[in-house]
Amino acid sequence: MSETLVAYFSASGCTAKLAQRLAVIADADLFEIVPEQPYTSADLNWQDKRSRSSVEMADPSSRPAISSELDGIEAYDTVLLGFPIWWYVAPTIINTFLESYDFSGKKIALFATSGGSGMGETAKVLEPCAPGATWLAGKRFETGASSSEIARWIGEIEELKQ
Repeated sequence: MSETLVAYFSASGCTAKLAQRLAVIADADLFEIVPEQPYTSADLNWQDKRSRSSVEMADPSSRPAISSELDGIEAYDTVLLGFPIWWYVAPTIINTFLESYDFSGKKIALFATSGGSGMGETAKVLEPCAPGATWLAGKRFETGASSSEIARWIGEIEELKQ
């Protein structure tokens, strides 16, 4: 078992592809955050204020249920946590994930995919969900990020861990 975990939520597959590549390059274990109720394309229609994703993102207390369960979180010292950017922050299922485990003493680095939006206040919003964790510099990746760009970020994370 690796000391590093790549945990991710992916609604359309873009973040999943990046997470898989990241796990290989970082020699890390991989865990998919799977929603109890899968998102449909209608749920993801950000132009519809009544779509599931729009309703969840409009409610900061929203915590979508997760069907996957991570065993052995205590074995990891670093968690690379990935997601798509929704409304300039992480989807609220990421809050659910962080609040479901004890991240005390662990290092967390966020990575995100986005069609153009930056990470905004994502780290600031998520930090209270994992008290006692140390937050490392996150990164937003383009969908087709190169292996060298991914490796460079992992190298930066390794330096920050020391």
